[in-house]
Amino acid sequence: MTAKKAKTTKKKKAPKKAARKKSARQKAGARKRLKVSRESRGLDVGEVAVGLDSVEVAGLAEEVRERGGAPLGAYREPLSGRPMLLASLPIKAVQPTPFQRDLSPTHTKRLAEKIEESGSFLDPIIVVRGLDGEMWTPNGRHRLAAAKVLGLRQITCLVSSDEELSFRILALNTEKAHNLKDRSLEVIRMAQELAQRRKRAKESDFSVEFDAPELLTLGTVYQQNGRFAGGAYSPLLRKVDRFSDRTLKVSLREREGFASRLLAIDSDVKRIIAELQERGFKSPYLRNYVVARMNPVRFHRAKKGETEPPMPLSAALTRMAATARKFDASSVKESEVALVAAASGGS
Repeated sequence: MTAKKAKTTKKKKAPKKAARKKSARQKAGARKRLKVSRESRGLDVGEVAVGLDSVEVAGLAEEVRERGGAPLGAYREPLSGRPMLLASLPIKAVQPTPFQRDLSPTHTKRLAEKIEESGSFLDPIIVVRGLDGEMWTPNGRHRLAAAKVLGLRQITCLVSSDEELSFRILALNTEKAHNLKDRSLEVIRMAQELAQRRKRAKESDFSVEFDAPELLTLGTVYQQNGRFAGGAYSPLLRKVDRFSDRTLKVSLREREGFASRLLAIDSDVKRIIAELQERGFKSPYLRNYVVARMNPVRFHRAKKGETEPPMPLSAALTRMAATARKFDASSVKESEVALVAAASGGS
């Protein structure tokens, strides 16, 4: 082919390449667009306002006064219509729910510094009645702690009579992103609390509050071993773990068994990793690779509308344990580990 023909060929291909890029940009723009509902929901402006002397909030207002606080205003929440009380409460009168994530001193200190820099504590925390009449916040642990660091006497709150809000942590808590361990520990603590309060309730009754069944299993593991690498096992659990129709008390006991079996499997995984490291493997993704090799449903792709797991969690753990015992570290290749690293977001 002559140089002239080669140039002509390049000129013909260029427009196609540009068209492909434009198409990609258009697709990206389409993904970013939000679909706005055509139907209006919630209250009209005349339905939102509530007087402090209204029967709907009178009880809450009195509770706030009894704790040394001050009711500031009231309204009906515009989506559900439930009454809410805006109030100022003494710092000592509010406690985080006992099943929230552990407090991060680093995040609390940084949050306090940013509030100090802005010169204003603007975000009210949500407060509900807890056990024994305590005032609990399901979504303001770090803001509450930051207020204490700053030495504030009072904190602004949205007080609700809906006690169930205390079990909707994952939906409410947006002040610090949850990692897998945080979410799992909060979910298992909620489940244990609910098991005491509602002895006949089924685990599946709380699918919204618990968000995902594997969080219950992982939370149980984290309570036994806070250093457990749950991220490596999450792909397996998402495929085989499901909410139980048994009572919470029974299902939690069963999950304790699953947790013990996962920790036993992880002990074998650590042994295999040590063998691979002796062979010279240094990838930080060795655990992900080993667990993926042992995952009996690794290549299963759920069909649209499929709800049943490809196999029960108990059976999956049995097969993983058997695979772990006969795992041949000498058969592992660098290229295989590199593939898992790439799939996990590594280089």
